[in-house]
Amino acid sequence: MRTAILHRLTLAAMTVVAGGLISATLVRYAPGFGTDERQLDARLSSDSIQAIRNANSEERNILHFYAGCVRRALHGDFGESRSLNRPVRQLLQERAPVTLAVAGRGLGLAWGMAALAVFAAWLFRTPAVGLTATFISGILLCLPAGVLALLSILVNAPGYLAIGLIVFPKVFRYLSNLVAGVRQMPHITTAYAKGVPEPAMFFRHVVPVIKREVLALAGVSIGIAISAAIPVEALCGIPGIGQLAWQSALARDLPLLINISMLVIACVVVANSGADLLSEERRQPA
Repeated sequence: MRTAILHRLTLAAMTVVAGGLISATLVRYAPGFGTDERQLDARLSSDSIQAIRNANSEERNILHFYAGCVRRALHGDFGESRSLNRPVRQLLQERAPVTLAVAGRGLGLAWGMAALAVFAAWLFRTPAVGLTATFISGILLCLPAGVLALLSILVNAPGYLAIGLIVFPKVFRYLSNLVAGVRQMPHITTAYAKGVPEPAMFFRHVVPVIKREVLALAGVSIGIAISAAIPVEALCGIPGIGQLAWQSALARDLPLLINISMLVIACVVVANSGADLLSEERRQPA
């Protein structure tokens, strides 16, 4: 188990570093990189304009610049935002709690709706309940995150509702498949023969069988919620990490964008790695 955890941590660190480099490279070679609105100010002298260009010259060698950012980040120095003129650490400390709150509420809402829909389908055992839930989840699965965010704005709904609707169909469909697989097991048939009520059947004979898979799904859903928070916050005007990422991308603010990318990737990778570890433990023989 220790070897598996060490392997996952190493893989997570490599993924975070590689993901940050890819994000920085995409911004570096995007059209318009290196331009600064201040250079258009006619009141500035040629020396001032040249000073602005020199201030951004170190970002042109992206490998050298990124290596410096990673090296400073290992010592707790995340640099300073070029567009906001504030320390990146301070910005992340202010915005991260907002994103955690929004994503956490959306995640709880999604799991609550999915669990309730699955339990209702099991309890009533009518095609109408299952088909209705499947139809709704299918529609939500087809809608992009940006569309759900815009719809939440139109109806004046909180941002976490959009995140919940993004996560819900993925959680519901997987939970439904798990429960459908358990329904065919011999111990369920035996419980029915003994006259066990449906609610007791679900909580005593279904939930214990799928609990490890549910924990693994919970880890994956955390990554989905964090990823969904980025477009939702950007479109709904929520002052979190997602909105900050959007602003840094528009401003080509490499120091800020690199740290945000690495933070988001780290959260997603850690959540997925935890889910993988739970799945591997489930497959190991007793």
